[in-house]
Parts: sequence; C-alpha cells; structure tokens
Amino acid sequence: MSTAIVDPGRPGPGNAGVVYRFLRSIPTWVLWLLVLVWCVPTLGLLVNSFRGRDAQRTTGWWTLFLGNVDGFTLGNYREVLSAEAQGGIKVGLVNSLAIALPATIIPIAIAAFAAYAFAWIDFKGRQGLFIATVALLAIPTQVALIPLLQMYVRGAHLTIPGLDKTITIFPDLDLAGTTTAVWLTHAAFAMPFAIFLLHNYISSLPRDLFEAARIDGADHFKIFYRLVLPLSVPVLAAFAIFQFLWTWNDYLVAVVMVGANPDALPATVKIAGQAGEFGRLEHLLTAGAFLQAAVPLAVFFLLQRFFVRGILAGSVKG
Repeated sequence: MSTAIVDPGRPGPGNAGVVYRFLRSIPTWVLWLLVLVWCVPTLGLLVNSFRGRDAQRTTGWWTLFLGNVDGFTLGNYREVLSAEAQGGIKVGLVNSLAIALPATIIPIAIAAFAAYAFAWIDFKGRQGLFIATVALLAIPTQVALIPLLQMYVRGAHLTIPGLDKTITIFPDLDLAGTTTAVWLTHAAFAMPFAIFLLHNYISSLPRDLFEAARIDGADHFKIFYRLVLPLSVPVLAAFAIFQFLWTWNDYLVAVVMVGANPDALPATVKIAGQAGEFGRLEHLLTAGAFLQAAVPLAVFFLLQRFFVRGILAGSVKG
C-alpha cells in the first residue's frame, strides 16, 4: 500500500507548489483586512441590536465610533424574548434546537455504520448500492417537499395488483405541522452526503489496522466502536458542523412542513415575521437575527479545531 506524506511546511509538487507560494506571498495585513471586511455586517448587526427604533431609523450604526451612544438599550432583546411580544422567538429557538439536534445526530449515527459497511465489509452488490446511494445527492430537496408532506399526512401505501393486498410503507402519523416532519426531512436528505463523506474517510484508513484487529479476534462491531469511531472524530465533527448549520438556518423546509402552526415554527420563520404589519417592529429584526446566529457561531468555534481536518477527510491516502 502506497503512503503519501504531506508536510504542511513545505510546498508540494506542481500546482500545489504554485498555490503554496502564492499564499505565502500575501502580506499578513491583507488577510487581516479581509477578516475585518468580512466581519463588518456582523458588527453592524450587533451594534444595531442594542439601538432603539428611532436611533436605527435616523443614524447609522457606525456613528457609535464617532461618540454617538444615544438610543442604546436592552429593550430589543427583552421584547424579542418576551413570550407575549409579537414576533418573539424564545419558542422559535427551542423549536430550532428540537429540529437541528436530531437532524444532526441521526444521520451521523446511521451513516457511520453504512459508510463502514461500504468501505470494509465485502457483500454482494456493494458497489452498485453505494453508487445508488450517492446518486441520491442529485435529487433537489425542493421537488420532494410536497410529496413528503402528503406522505406525512396520509402515509404511503402500496397496493399489489391481483393479490388484493396493501403494504404500508409509511404509517398514517399526521406529522404535518410538527417539528418531527422537519427533522425527518433534513435527516433523510443529509444521509447520502453523510455516507459519501464518511466513506471517503473510513476507506482511507490503513488496511493494516483492520488486519491486526481481525488477528486479535475483533469482529466488525468491535472494530467499528474501538477503532473506526475514535479515528473518525474529525470528519464526524466536520459533518456535524455542516449539518447543524444547514438545519438551524433552514427556512423553506420548515415553512412547508410546519405551515401556520405557531407552536412548531423555528427561529428563522419567527424572525421573518418579526417586522409585523406595516413594518412596525422592524427594529427587532437585528436582535432576533443576532440571537439566532449566536448558536451556530458557538457550535462552529467549539468544533473548529476539527473542521479543517474533517473537510480534508480522505483527500490523502495514508
């Protein structure tokens, strides 16, 4: 088995060396300037979230740096988090967690088993089944939302002609208007990408490790739990970040599946309706948006040390 060793401190051959030299030639101040420019919208959002309605309408947020501190208040956050306030998102944040957590954990749990099976268990039709699974990535989420919603409402039943027999594929659970319908949809559409990403990483693990484990008498379950899972922490964390961000920031799936049920709407839908009639509450949008963005930011910074290692999973054979 060939092994490629990459030294991040030295330029690689060919195009990799050209890219490396180009990146090294960029002055540090240019990178810091890009970081500052990228952070300007977030900074403006944060500053305006502490400014009242009149201050937001009459002056720009950048006047803070000119000594203008008039109109600063915590009232926006108090009103946004108030259960009685129009457009309050306290329930929405809880609903977003109820959607994002299972929609992140379930695909990881199932895809990790499937990826290991595709990578290291030899069974009939493995290659074709893997190709068919990855091909599901080509199905747009938007075209399947209405059929899925109909299935959640009426179930899915298959009638066999000539036998007068009906097989229930999906039971009649009437999930429309619930957070369950949202995270089920996210989990289902995340599964092909999760299997593809984890398969690329798990299949790149050295074969010698698996052979040594089998010599020691380990079966597939023990190899998976004792060997594959600890080595796959970076790619699992990378997928968790991606999936959590996608589901937390989703709007379309939640609107279609939940509809007009206010008790199950996530924070993104709550924020979209915060302005109220005739834009009377548009000054609350900044506070609501910053609260909604704070959670994925925290998740990213907590797991960012795994992020780069995870997105490069399987790119180098070793």
